[in-house]
Amino acid sequence: MIKVVKIGGNVVDNPQLLENFIKDFTSMEGPKVLIHGGGVMASQMQRQLGQQPVMIEGRRVTDQDTLKIVTMIYAGWCSKSIVAIMQKHGCSAIGLSGADADLITAVRRPPVTAVSGETIDYGYVGDVDPSMINSGFIISLTGQGITPVICAITSDGHGNLLNTNADTVASSVAVALAMRNPSEKVSLIYCFEKDGVLYDKDDDASLIKEITPEYYRTLKEEGRVAAGMIPKLDNSFKAIREGVAGVTIKHARNLLNRTGTELIG
Repeated sequence: MIKVVKIGGNVVDNPQLLENFIKDFTSMEGPKVLIHGGGVMASQMQRQLGQQPVMIEGRRVTDQDTLKIVTMIYAGWCSKSIVAIMQKHGCSAIGLSGADADLITAVRRPPVTAVSGETIDYGYVGDVDPSMINSGFIISLTGQGITPVICAITSDGHGNLLNTNADTVASSVAVALAMRNPSEKVSLIYCFEKDGVLYDKDDDASLIKEITPEYYRTLKEEGRVAAGMIPKLDNSFKAIREGVAGVTIKHARNLLNRTGTELIG
């Protein structure tokens, strides 16, 4: 089984949590791929530079200045810091963006019309199709015992960088690997700073252990899930429909434990 693990939230920005997570991640047996975010750090940098982050349903509106910042944070500091810690724990790793080795080709998202009638232009934001992911390159790396560490910066194939939601990158990579070899099971694990999907976001004890598509619709109607959790769940169910064997959302500290929220297709 190939494991695709996405780490994000406040974990990437917390040195101790990140160290502990990477120690667990590197101890996982078998081929694995790490996808990382860095949105918290990127937002902090935007504010330090006088910019105000704009988020719509967990997705960052990205103008040219924002694109430069997220590229510096995701493909620079976050990527190389994670790789360095992985090497420390004896895991041969390589940090990649979607532009490297033509790994992930994305399409710039066109303006969309919101329910309110307002036109939303996300800017330099890329949408990804699993068929446009160079899964063969990923397999060649894992086959050599090298763990790919992939950030959410992609390219459009015409010399332009795009900012893609890291949850989307993780699910697309998992689907691409499942499509390449249907006989090889692929699991997708989302790790962040909560125990999983919570029924009450302010109550850590309200963990939802299983979510079906029907229950997910109910949770959205009740306003139980919003912001950054929506793309995570949307991508999770899409991945299951397209061949990924299992999806779990859990706390980074529980990577090696059978806990969290399991998505049932």
